[in-house]
Amino acid sequence: MTDEVKNEQEVGAFVSSLKRNNKQIRDDRAAAIAEDTELVYKRKIEDIEMEIKKMKRDQESMLDLSPTNAMNLVIASDFNSAVYAEKDVNLGLKIRNSEIELEIAKKRYAYLFGGN
Repeated sequence: MTDEVKNEQEVGAFVSSLKRNNKQIRDDRAAAIAEDTELVYKRKIEDIEMEIKKMKRDQESMLDLSPTNAMNLVIASDFNSAVYAEKDVNLGLKIRNSEIELEIAKKRYAYLFGGN
């Protein structure tokens, strides 16, 4: 074994790190930034999907006007149609806005990271 090869094998991580060239350093930094950003994008997409599912469940649960027990009936005069309609439309708008946000996030993810 030559002295040069032997010296390289005996050098620790610190010295090896100091000897890295500018391209290697840039490549490592770029990989770290890309990995962190991709993970954040994935998480953002998952969070939006979960938010949409929750809002859709909330909207569907608004249709359940059945009593919780025999003593708790919803009387027609107690039901506020205007409040119901306002809440339903607002949920629909939030769902639609979130679906648009999700579509944009997915397209940007595919563009930035080459994924689907």
